[in-house]
Amino acid sequence: MTDANQQTLSGVGVDEQDTLDLDTLESHLWEAADILRGSIDAADYKNYIFGLLFLKRINDRFDEETEEIAEEYDIDKETVRGERDLHEEFWVPDRARWDHITSQTDNIGEALDKALIAVEDENDVIADRVLSTVDYNDKDRLSDATLDELVTHFSTHRYRNVDLEDPDIFGRAYEYLIRQFADDAGKKGGEFYTPREVVQLLVECVAPEPGDRVYDPCCGSGGMLIYSGQHVRDIGGDEDDISLYGQEKNLNTWAIGQMNVLLHEMQDAKIEKGDTITDPKFVTEHGELELFDVILANPQWNQKKWNKEWVQENEPYNRFPYGLPPSNRGDWAWIQLMVSSLSETGKAGVVMDNGVLFRSRTEGKIRKEIINTDLIETVIALPENLFYNTSSPGCILILNKNKSEAKSGNIQFIYAENKHGSKRAQNYLREKDIESIVDAYQNRERIEHFSRVVSIDEIEDNNYNLNVSRYIDTTGRNNTKPVPEIWAEITDIEREQDEITSELAESFEHFGYEI
Repeated sequence: MTDANQQTLSGVGVDEQDTLDLDTLESHLWEAADILRGSIDAADYKNYIFGLLFLKRINDRFDEETEEIAEEYDIDKETVRGERDLHEEFWVPDRARWDHITSQTDNIGEALDKALIAVEDENDVIADRVLSTVDYNDKDRLSDATLDELVTHFSTHRYRNVDLEDPDIFGRAYEYLIRQFADDAGKKGGEFYTPREVVQLLVECVAPEPGDRVYDPCCGSGGMLIYSGQHVRDIGGDEDDISLYGQEKNLNTWAIGQMNVLLHEMQDAKIEKGDTITDPKFVTEHGELELFDVILANPQWNQKKWNKEWVQENEPYNRFPYGLPPSNRGDWAWIQLMVSSLSETGKAGVVMDNGVLFRSRTEGKIRKEIINTDLIETVIALPENLFYNTSSPGCILILNKNKSEAKSGNIQFIYAENKHGSKRAQNYLREKDIESIVDAYQNRERIEHFSRVVSIDEIEDNNYNLNVSRYIDTTGRNNTKPVPEIWAEITDIEREQDEITSELAESFEHFGYEI
């Protein structure tokens, strides 16, 4: 790197920087993506960018902590930098320090890989190769010139605590990266990003409390866990008073989830990697599922190949007592999986495709059993075009194993499909929308065109269909269904027809007939 660049990289030129706000950081990350453009797929930008952001952040925080310790104990800063036992947060070994990275003129990718491995090896809180899931030393994709420009770019800002406008800025920055490249990530990696305001709505409805154990069985980048901790803090508790657990199958997403909770200084959060259906990680020493007070999740909708065959042959935990959904749609498997991990007084909130509310056949039977067991407390119909890689409206199911007497024998329906703002051809929940939905949920009062409590007897009369428009006049003038709902029903009818045709073909083939 040039001498001028090294001067900036070592901290000269950023000492007097203004407080770093989210808009500035988002622009900075977008410019980083521009540097990578053409070298790697857009779906992978966030992995490379977030790895470097993490490395730069812990270096800057290490330097900040060094100065704090030196000032408090009147010790020379260089002495503090060399004494591991003096540092309570991350220890950054020599080969992972930013001045070492910026001194490299060739084989920069190799230096970055070694730096990240060194941080992992020296810090127990980062386990199982969280940082080294991305290969910076792939010279066919990332030249030294590209990496030199990228490292130089990340040196233009300093990420000490004192420099940050918002302590949650890094988590929000990750959400920005996912949001910007959600379409590509969804198509190429199966990743499904939950918008921040949907997470906020879900957490505020379920409302974790100090002392709760909170679990997300498909936690992605950890947003629901992080917001649960912040919610406890917002109601006057301490983030240390809540226990956070998550599991994630996608390796890169799991790694970023680990980095995300660490950047939020939630070092005690436990995020395991693996398929929750075939290999649940939170199991007691007696081979039983651990139980949780609160479960929050947004599993992949209509998941194809959700390992039904494995469950039929191997399931050891009796997690699916109400039946197994079709092998090409795992929604009700995920819902049952969550119910099985709830404590006797536990509550769950899950974001799902609207199809879980009305699809028939096997899914209809499971839905009927769960309704009759009186596990469903509330159904919330969300706006369309709220999620980044589907225009489907989606819904929230709130399940409660300990419904009060007033809530027993009925289900609340909230129609929130018209509660949104629009920006850049994308809908979003405004703060006033979230407040009105949460208030309706908490008060459980009848509000015309918006909220109604319905007896299970009435739901039975509707063949256990949970479509919100069946129970709430969504128009005020007539009972015409919204177009997205009609289209969703048509799509599911077509899917069922395909399934029936496939099953008939298999039956005929079994008996020696060809069709």
